[in-house]
Amino acid sequence: MTEQQGQPEQQPEKKEKKSLSLNVVSNKPHRGFGAGTIDLSQVSCVIIDEGVAYIDDGAMHAKSKVEKGIKFSPDKANTPNGRTCWIVWVAVERTDAGTQYAGVTACEMLIDKEARRGWKILPDHVNKLDAALKRKIKLEELAAEEKAALRKLLTQHNEEWWNHSSDELKQALAPESL
Repeated sequence: MTEQQGQPEQQPEKKEKKSLSLNVVSNKPHRGFGAGTIDLSQVSCVIIDEGVAYIDDGAMHAKSKVEKGIKFSPDKANTPNGRTCWIVWVAVERTDAGTQYAGVTACEMLIDKEARRGWKILPDHVNKLDAALKRKIKLEELAAEEKAALRKLLTQHNEEWWNHSSDELKQALAPESL
């Protein structure tokens, strides 16, 4: 209270700001303002490089081990000596039967570490990420060695998830289709 007026002092009302930012990599689902717009918490990134597949969630922000320090161009001619690497988007889903690999898509890139140059088509990467989120399997561009490396990683990472996965995924990565 102010002594002169005998009334309580009023504070200006503070408005709560609502942010549009998304926490892309999170352990818990997004709730509140903007909920339902996109949920990437169930997506992981796999890199396939020289026949070896490994998880590298840095690829979500183009900061995977192979992408660091590389200047990318949408023109393939700018990376004449590049080696082919793949980003594979893997969406995981929990069902009544158990957790499974639900959506798996692959995107090509060329990397030339010496020249610090690379090639990738960003809209293709975004569209393939979207397809994985929509539970689609798109792996036909992978060579036999790359499919084998991806299958090995997925089964070793969690064999139970692999066992619960769709027949479509298993057929896409089956040794006989290689």
